[in-house]
Amino acid sequence: MPSPLAVVLAYDGLCTFEFGCAVEVFGLPRPEYGDAWYRFAVAGIEPGPLRATGGLSVTVDGGLDLLTQAGTIIIPGWRGVDEPVPPALCDALVAAHARGARLLSLCSGAFVLAATGLLDGSRATTHWRYAAALQTRHPSIRFLPDVLYVDEGNLLTAAGSAAGLDLCLHLVRRDWGPAKANQVAKRLVLPAHRQGGQAQYVETPLAPERHSGTRIAPLLDLVQNRLDEDWPASRMASEAALSLRSLHRHFIETTGQSPGAWLLAARLTRARDLLETTRLPVEAVAVASGIGSAAVLRHHFNRSLGTSPSAYRTRFAAAAD
Repeated sequence: MPSPLAVVLAYDGLCTFEFGCAVEVFGLPRPEYGDAWYRFAVAGIEPGPLRATGGLSVTVDGGLDLLTQAGTIIIPGWRGVDEPVPPALCDALVAAHARGARLLSLCSGAFVLAATGLLDGSRATTHWRYAAALQTRHPSIRFLPDVLYVDEGNLLTAAGSAAGLDLCLHLVRRDWGPAKANQVAKRLVLPAHRQGGQAQYVETPLAPERHSGTRIAPLLDLVQNRLDEDWPASRMASEAALSLRSLHRHFIETTGQSPGAWLLAARLTRARDLLETTRLPVEAVAVASGIGSAAVLRHHFNRSLGTSPSAYRTRFAAAAD
């Protein structure tokens, strides 16, 4: 973290919810953390008055000059996918990125990042409603259409509004470790961690006789509590009193993932929690999470997170310290 100052942008036509997400995570006073937390400011990209959706007006702490001091810059949506991004804003974001600042876009804020050219060749996402527009206007972006958020180091993009909270919590976890991220999530009454690769939009059946989530919720809880056991699809189907075909359909409708993909994601989350919060050897973490062996765990960490279990533990231990 190059600087603890987190700056959220404000503009006329501000997206209120996305702005509120940034304020809630980075801007609320947390005296229990002392100096080990973010400082916060609001930067106006243009002279006021600045109006936000819902009839609100916003008072800012400064202008684009605040970006020269920021370690984290949050772009809370944008006023329209066809609205031009001011060149001065693009220049300020490019300069901040060159100094090492992390740039986060929430929802349609990806169009602002895209306008800077910084996303060219990088992976990114946005709300599913804007996916086609972003791909058409910026084909050089490696667009991921069906994820919650994407972390490319100093460039982070989130999908819809709630996914913005997931991304902000992900960065808290990255900066300060799982304990603080969990406390912030608890205050928000949110899950402590959602994988960025989870589907952002899951089709919900309208027919009243199909209650997929209700049908497999006990199964999900059972598996989560016993991840170290073998869970072939046949066993899951038996526990849920479903055929294999029905099991797969219910999983897709409820989680957006197949049973196997959901199980692997749950096991990787358990492995990450154990690496962050215990001193268990990597081999023991692999067994306790149900992944099996240290070699298989290393394979999945490298594939999913681009790092090894040992390096992951070292990074989060440093953040916790």
